[in-house]
Amino acid sequence: MDIAQEKHHLRSCIQRVCTGPEYSKNLPYEDAHRAMNFILSGKADPVQIAVLLVGLRMKRETIEENRGMLQAILDNTNRQTAQVEHLVDVADAYNGHVRGLPVIAFLPAVLAACGLAAVTHGVKSVGPKFGITTARVLQALEINTALSPSQAVKKIEDPTIGWAYIDQKSYCQPLYELIPLRTIIVKRTLLTTLECIIGPVRGQQTSLLTGYVHKAYPPVYSDLARFAGFDHAIIVRGVEGGIIPSLQQTARVYYFQHQGADQYREVSAATLGMKHNTRATPLPKQIPLAEDVYAQDAPPFDIDAAVQATVQAGLAALDGKSGSSKDALIYIAAITLLQCARADSLSDAADMARQAIESGKARAHFQAMKE
Repeated sequence: MDIAQEKHHLRSCIQRVCTGPEYSKNLPYEDAHRAMNFILSGKADPVQIAVLLVGLRMKRETIEENRGMLQAILDNTNRQTAQVEHLVDVADAYNGHVRGLPVIAFLPAVLAACGLAAVTHGVKSVGPKFGITTARVLQALEINTALSPSQAVKKIEDPTIGWAYIDQKSYCQPLYELIPLRTIIVKRTLLTTLECIIGPVRGQQTSLLTGYVHKAYPPVYSDLARFAGFDHAIIVRGVEGGIIPSLQQTARVYYFQHQGADQYREVSAATLGMKHNTRATPLPKQIPLAEDVYAQDAPPFDIDAAVQATVQAGLAALDGKSGSSKDALIYIAAITLLQCARADSLSDAADMARQAIESGKARAHFQAMKE
């Protein structure tokens, strides 16, 4: 790599992208790919990285820019293949949740108990939310979140476990190293989208399961999922952009199968007999405020207390305790099982998930990760 040439190219990208609302130009695939490869090399100036990422966001990224930068990330990712027939990639929002208790960390074990291998991935904390993440929940339960990609594959292939968590630091350290800069940038950049589409572990067939809030995102995610080689995609309008839909309202699920055309269906928890007056399990009122409410890398509440509340809610759900957390797990598991052709209807899929929980099988798959 000629550093001088790459610096000149990055400068050229900034000049084209950051020229105001009337004159900004889109980058071709090759230039976006090259710029991101240089960014991931660790040799680019952080101020210029921030300017480019914010400029792309303000201009609105194109398909070619998204694809080019995703390919660069894939080029720098240690991807592995698990010898399982069908693997679900549970790609929840890396920046976590701040408005409720997300029991997403417990979903892979439920899917595994239903015979569907799963992998989930993320980081402990990243902006803009710095919320409750799967990594934080698993760490609070003393589950190893530092597995290498090959170690994660072994857990997934073990029929008594059938799932694993893999951290961004393990599968793509150059991207992980950008977290401090992302904190300084404050706002969401395209990295927030792209990191959910990497798929660090693949199966013989792989389904992406991810979430969105804004209407513009489903076609973006589906295009990138096809580009990244996913066989199927399940893109759920979830609470806070996560993968679990609202328990209170009808939600849309966009999907494609065998890299086919985009389709969507509407789902409702009420059709499964789940009636709640909240979108998700709310944060307990007794969660205290953060000691430093002005911290730029933390939510306004005590994150450790919120994580412990999530742990309690998730374990109670796995133990079969009725409530919003158990229903949320069954709901998203049912959507996933249906889309992965493990059931003929959403109600049949919900029955499968409920049986996996109430029989103790899901708890056993979760517990096996600690042994």
